[in-house]
Amino acid sequence: MSIRTTSAPAPTSRSDVLALGGFGLAVLLVAVLGGFGASGSSSTYADLDKPFFAPPSWLFGPVWTVLYVMIAVAGWLVWRQVTWDRALTVYAVQLVLNAAWTPLFFGSDRYGLALVEILLLLAAVVATIVLFWGRSRVAALLLVPYAAWVAFATALNAGIWVLNR
Repeated sequence: MSIRTTSAPAPTSRSDVLALGGFGLAVLLVAVLGGFGASGSSSTYADLDKPFFAPPSWLFGPVWTVLYVMIAVAGWLVWRQVTWDRALTVYAVQLVLNAAWTPLFFGSDRYGLALVEILLLLAAVVATIVLFWGRSRVAALLLVPYAAWVAFATALNAGIWVLNR
């Protein structure tokens, strides 16, 4: 674990470009795993009793696309400052939790278990923001919309669980 004390190197260095690609691939893997877990989710989502604030299913793809780009850039910005430390370990944990939610909710129809899991995800995202704040405020701020969306998704998950038991 090494913390760089100088300003971050230019993003055009070879290691920076490779690292950005690595963060992009990690987040893409999470998205792909979620996509496999969500196959047929449009019809599942349409058939559920949903709370009044539930968005249309077409909104999830565009929102997650933007959020995933922000998540990858945030991780990369912190990596540029510290290479690897506790903050990026928590970041990795939240990625794993992110990947696990969709198969639980859509693949297994385990709405209660998915609710517990998404609460853990929300806690991990908030912890990541707190840890990122001391390393890169821009990275921390890039994760705020993600935390807001996961908080909204938590409320949606809870509503669906209550209405479909």
